[in-house]
Parts: sequence; C-alpha cells; structure tokens
Amino acid sequence: MSRITCPALADKVTSAEDAAAHIRPGDNVGMSGFTGAGYPKAVPGALAERIGAAHERGEDFQIGLFTGASTSAELDGALAEVDGVSVRSPYNSDKAMRAAINGGEVDYVDTHLSHLAQQMWFGFYGRLDVAVIEVAAILPNGLLVPGSSVGNNKTWLDLADRVILEVNEWHPEAYEGFHDVYYGTRVPPHRNPIQLLEPGQRIGDPYLRVDPDKVVAVVRTNGPDRDNAFNPVDDDSKAMAEHIIDFLRAEVAAGRMPESLLPLQSGVGNVANAVLAGLADSEFEHLTSYTEVIQDNLLALLDSGSLDTVSATSFSLSKEAAERFNRDIESYKGRILLRSQEMSNHPEIVRRLGVIAINGMVESDIYGHVNSTHVLGSQVLNGIGGSGDFARNAYLNFFVSPSVAKGGKVSSIVPFASHIDHTEHDVHVIVTEQGIADLRGLAPVPRARRIIDNCAHPDYRARLHDYVDRAIARGEGRLHIPHLLEEALSWHVSLRDTGQM
Repeated sequence: MSRITCPALADKVTSAEDAAAHIRPGDNVGMSGFTGAGYPKAVPGALAERIGAAHERGEDFQIGLFTGASTSAELDGALAEVDGVSVRSPYNSDKAMRAAINGGEVDYVDTHLSHLAQQMWFGFYGRLDVAVIEVAAILPNGLLVPGSSVGNNKTWLDLADRVILEVNEWHPEAYEGFHDVYYGTRVPPHRNPIQLLEPGQRIGDPYLRVDPDKVVAVVRTNGPDRDNAFNPVDDDSKAMAEHIIDFLRAEVAAGRMPESLLPLQSGVGNVANAVLAGLADSEFEHLTSYTEVIQDNLLALLDSGSLDTVSATSFSLSKEAAERFNRDIESYKGRILLRSQEMSNHPEIVRRLGVIAINGMVESDIYGHVNSTHVLGSQVLNGIGGSGDFARNAYLNFFVSPSVAKGGKVSSIVPFASHIDHTEHDVHVIVTEQGIADLRGLAPVPRARRIIDNCAHPDYRARLHDYVDRAIARGEGRLHIPHLLEEALSWHVSLRDTGQM
C-alpha cells in the first residue's frame, strides 16, 4: 500500500469489479488517457464485462465516454466490442471503436483537444457523472501524483460526481515533480491571461487535487502503457524530414527565426518522428518543444543534448523507450513538464510562443485545404486531435504526407479535398517526399501551381494541371478558386468504385 498513503483513500481500496459497479447505465464517464499513456488499466475491462452481461440479460447499458485523446484496446476496444458506448469524444485510434463509429453505432464528436475541457465546463455534453483516473501515487494529504499523461484529468476530477482512482505501480514513484497542473482557468467573462512565456516555465501545481468525499473506489494496478511502436524511418519519411530541415535553415538565414529555432510541436506518427530524428543529426542546438506528446525521437533529442526542454501533456513511447525512460527518469527532471491538455494545446500560448507545428494529413487539395481525419469524406480515421489547435495559431505550420498511397493508386494531392479540417487560410506549408510548397502570401491559383509542381507525384501532376487549366478556361479567368464542380470529387468517386484514383 506504499503508493496509497492517504488513510481516508487507503480505506477505499477495492477490486476493479467492485469499482466498476459505481458506473451506471447512461452515465457520462471521463477517463484518463492520452495517446495510449496514462489510461486506466483495470476498471474499463471490468466495466465491459458488466455491460456485456447486462446486454445478455436484455438490459440497456451504454455510457458516454470522454478522454484526453486515444487510449488503447483495453479501454476503447473493450467497450466498443460490447456495444458499451453511446457517445465518444474527443479522439480515438482504436480499430474496434472506429468501426463502431463508422457503423453508426457510436455518436462521435470530433473536438479540438484544447476545447473539450472548457466545453464540459460549459455543460455542452451534460453532467459528468464519473471520473476514472490513473495516477502514480496518492500522497498522505490526498494529493495525486499524475503518471505518464495529464490530459483532461484535472477537469474530470473537478466536475465528476463520483471518482474512481487507479494507482498504477508501473509508473515510477519519481514521477512526482514532473507535472504542472494549472488551476487558474475560468469561464467567461472571468478569464485572465495565461502567464506562460517559455516552454519550461511552471505556472501551476505538481499535483492533481480531488475531493476525497467524491472518491468511491481506489484500485491498485501494475501494467504498462500501450506500446506505441514506430515504423523504421523509410526513404519517403527521411525525404520529408530533409525538406523541412532545409526549409528551417532557410528561415534562419532569412532572419525569420533564431538559430535555436522556435518551440517545436510534432503530431504523432512516423513522419513526425523522422523529422525529429533528422533534427538530431542537424546543426541545430538548444532546441525547445511545446507540444502534445513526447515521442521516441523527442526523447532522443533530449538524450543527445540538442533539446533543452519540452512541455507536453503525455508520452507516446515505444515499449523500449518507455522502459528506458522509467529506468532513467531522474535524469529528465527539470527538462520535461507535463501539463493539462487545455494548456499544452492552448491557442493563446501557442501563438505567444511562436510554435513551429508539424502534423500529418490524409490529403490536401490543390488550393491547400487539408483533410486530416477522413477517407472518402465519410469514414473517420482518428479525429482532428490537436492539429487545429497548433496549426491555426502557429508561427509556422507544416502538413506532411507521402504523395501517394496503396502503391500509387491514391494521390494525397487531389483537385478537391473530400473533407476539410484545415482551410487554406490556416495552412502554411505542404510537404511530401516530392518536395515542399511554401504557400505563405500566395493567392489560390499560384498556390495550386506550387502544390502540384512541388508536392504531387509525377504520375498525377499532369492531370492536376489539366484540371486547373480547364477550370480557368471554363470561368474565362473570372474565378477566384477555379473548380469544375462536376469533376471536383471525381477522383474520390473513382477510388470508391475502382479502388484507385
């Protein structure tokens, strides 16, 4: 019981099955977890068993499920497989939950990650009945030591009527001191400026707070976070990383940013991880990062000494990197801060710091509208996550993708995006392995020419130019954004019907 040293809460230690009994049909439940880190390991599975048994008896039992971001098959997958979720927000990467969402079985509310906490305070989703939060320890005074993610945990603990805590002894006790939980947020019209001026600055507390009277159960666990395995850096990812790093060199040479660059943000994925690997091999030093997640190569940048400090809300590590971090955790103190996601993704802070944002995309159309979330306009992949929080407010943003997929059958540069998450107004630079298109200061038609020439795969380049040429001719030069409406989505129709564009 060494991790649970508050007597009042130690008396509430129970099994996952007994804890899950506090969750009722129709409850809105806020669970911890962000990119497969810090999610509860035991209660979701016990809850899934309760729901499955209820359904076998012919009883209705579903919950509204709210997290920080993605969790794991132990949480999202287990609940989706028993049809246990009615509403899900804000982000999901589990294949079983994705199938349920696309099958119309779960109402999915795709929300910017910086928005969900405040929207819960505003009451947009109704009452939050239960919070299920994983922590590393409970201190004698009842304060909670967070683990590998913070996410929306502060808000869930504040708002929930009933709280279930999981104390996971897999997290090192040395996590104490790694967190910065800001308790100064307010709802309009009572808000104050967020006084955060550099990535490593503390503005909050190292602990989460909870009203002990709301805690109905405490569960002991000892299990690892999800293994966020990354593919080896392939030639396309390496090429995109090199394009971005060369671009940053040019920005420094032009006097638009310092030699140590500006704080970096990178979305989750292989390309972003490759960019970070490229930075480790570059001349850039004394880098900083203000981001959502700490991936393997961001940790490697810290190890190499190229990166001085990083602020995030969560880790997203491979099994090997997580084991290395847990083993050497003391060496990272003072260089890593984990914040609530409403702070890690806060538009005010992102704009003030002048963040450089690097995020993936599904496709971009020729005018720079970016689709980050959907296939064929209708089937959701993961959700917008934090890419909008950072892209719209960044000093400089990059959207990256290989130019083709499925062996060349699909182009990531299309006449018209089938779904738009980031409009042309918010997109600065498009990057594929073919090249880089700086769109800053360009009107639509010059943007189209640059994207096609620099980023489209050669197999699709002539067709894209032909589309623009015919659209301009159709409008006799009087169109701001030339389109052939009858053809705009024809590439996606072809993909749907024939399997290729």
